[in-house]
Amino acid sequence: MSGTYTEVESPGEESYLSDDSSFYVQQGDADDRARLEAEALIFDPAPYWSNHPHLLPVVAAASRAKLEAASSPPPLEPLYNPYEGSIWGRQLNESIQDFLKRLPPLTTTQTLQYPWIYVANPHAKSRPTDPDRTGFMNAAETLLETFSEEKSEIERSMAGKPKGSITRKLTPLRKTLEDDLLALAKDKSFTSGKWMLFPYPEDVNRQWAIVAEATVNRELGTAAKVAPDNGKGDRVPRLICVYTKDFSDMDDVKRVLGRLMELGLVKKKGGPQEGIYYKVDALTELGIKSGNEWGLKASLYASRDLLGDGKK
Repeated sequence: MSGTYTEVESPGEESYLSDDSSFYVQQGDADDRARLEAEALIFDPAPYWSNHPHLLPVVAAASRAKLEAASSPPPLEPLYNPYEGSIWGRQLNESIQDFLKRLPPLTTTQTLQYPWIYVANPHAKSRPTDPDRTGFMNAAETLLETFSEEKSEIERSMAGKPKGSITRKLTPLRKTLEDDLLALAKDKSFTSGKWMLFPYPEDVNRQWAIVAEATVNRELGTAAKVAPDNGKGDRVPRLICVYTKDFSDMDDVKRVLGRLMELGLVKKKGGPQEGIYYKVDALTELGIKSGNEWGLKASLYASRDLLGDGKK
């Protein structure tokens, strides 16, 4: 490209200053400059800032910000489903109706690989943590062994004495063992537990549908499971477990029990499911069942006790 170029003179330092700035450079009365500089030195901005929050534009801006924050939807938490990908659990993209139709517990055959049908509360805020199962089992077995040794020593030293005397001697030791096991479960984050329902086969589909739908709708605990058909053709009641995150959270344990009652699955007096029980998973893992050699209770809570219908 051809043409005639005209050299442009680069602006000097003074060219960057505005006309107002010339007051400080070349012009301006010396007295005026001295007066304004003195006023700048003694100017106190505090009164301005003390009134600043009350100025109309500031108040309006703050109100707009609050309205925008209130109208913005809260960030969505990821849905919870530990059974995602398992054919024996409800999937997040599966309606509860489709899930119940796919896996009706009355006719779904139980296998060694899949002994349960599962559903989780996808919106659970209190989500179970991974417990230290190995740490719990090792320490718990030591506690049980120590109790067994003490029990044997008491029985040996009190041989020939009334059984009631031996029982009274063992009772405080047994209570200490129970407390120590529960404290250990808390320490190892092994805190989950479950309310247990035992419907007969002819009613298992109905009760499971109520539990599964209530679990998905955030009305019960963190998850639930039901035993499928064992293939023996018997009328042995099926087990439904309704899980809570922490056995020591009595508010949550009672809340879930109360909702089971409202759903017609538990009754205070008389009728089916009169009185249900709550077991701690950590103690189940230890194999503590009714009639165990340590004399420990297999269940931690009974609905009749929590509802005031039974003696504690």
